[in-house]
Amino acid sequence: MLFVDFNFCPKRDTRASGKSRQWLVSSVLIISLGLLAFLPGASGQISPDSESDLIARGSAARMQNDVPRAIELYSQAVQRDPRWSDGWWFLGSLQYGAGTYTSARDALSHYLEVLPNAGPAFALRGLCEFETGEYPKALADIQHGIALGAANQPRNEQILRYHEALLLTRLGDYAAALKAYSFFVKNGVSNPELLSAIGLAGLRMPLFPKDVGVEQQELVSAAGGAAYRFLAGDEVSAAQAFQDLFRRFPQAANAHFLYGYLLFSTNPDAALTEFQQELTIVPSNPDANVMTAWALLIRNAAAEALPYAQKAANQEPTLPSAQLVLGRSLLETGDLKGGMDHLERALQLEPDNLETHLALAKAYSKSGRREEARRERTLCLRLTSGNDSTIAHR
Repeated sequence: MLFVDFNFCPKRDTRASGKSRQWLVSSVLIISLGLLAFLPGASGQISPDSESDLIARGSAARMQNDVPRAIELYSQAVQRDPRWSDGWWFLGSLQYGAGTYTSARDALSHYLEVLPNAGPAFALRGLCEFETGEYPKALADIQHGIALGAANQPRNEQILRYHEALLLTRLGDYAAALKAYSFFVKNGVSNPELLSAIGLAGLRMPLFPKDVGVEQQELVSAAGGAAYRFLAGDEVSAAQAFQDLFRRFPQAANAHFLYGYLLFSTNPDAALTEFQQELTIVPSNPDANVMTAWALLIRNAAAEALPYAQKAANQEPTLPSAQLVLGRSLLETGDLKGGMDHLERALQLEPDNLETHLALAKAYSKSGRREEARRERTLCLRLTSGNDSTIAHR
């Protein structure tokens, strides 16, 4: 195991200011201290004497908090020995701490060429990409790092899962973001920035908390606070908070949708009321049309669901859930061919959606396409055995 003194790492605050960010102390400090222990066999090549001298001087500079000198010496060392994995890790960590995120990202990429299954390196590279604005890459790397064990320590887990949730919101996967934020709710973590972050996911605003305008801060915070109470299991208090939200911001887009979305799994009738209320405020809201259709299908009211499903699919034809709910509505109103067409389109857009495979299995069976129905049922078994959590709405 490597021992590295990372006391040089500053407590940076590039995304927010004040006390609201203190719970997320310097990512590089925590990641470097906590994740370093998980690095698999990071030792590298045996260096000639000249390289050993560079390494020794680089280590001394690092121990003395002379970051620029340490970066210079480690850069020379890895140029002489590109297979020296420790050197790439030290260099990437130092550069991240110094705020040179592009260089840090590249150094960590070299590290991963030597040790391709190092979860901490994926995680730290993802944090670099977060800072450089490469959001899809950042999300992929952070999630891969978590899968490889980079979040095994509680403090590291908070940092990585928070950035994961921020990125999910920024990239428009709001349902997954809310699920990610539930980790903090279950662990009793609460502060103003977190509530704003939850509010952004709930209101479907692809922003970071630092990007919220002054005129929207109260709305976002109030929505996040109400959602936090619901996710914490205090549904009575949450109901009061949502009613207060609706009173204060009667025309806010997605406020009613958020409450309906949270209610949907346990009380679809109450959720339907909220979705329909959302549509009185924003009639063109495709998500509200999708969820209204779903709630009506649950009531076995396919004929009532069909207009909402058609509107959603017309508004956003590339939205998998819109194609799925339209396919289901058409099937259940007797249009077998039209239903299969839309279900097949939904499958093209989202190949691993369990609801779509189930609906297609039923449709193929009804149309006498037995082999295709059998194939879809087999795929359903594979998805469920793999604990696939794909849902029909976003």
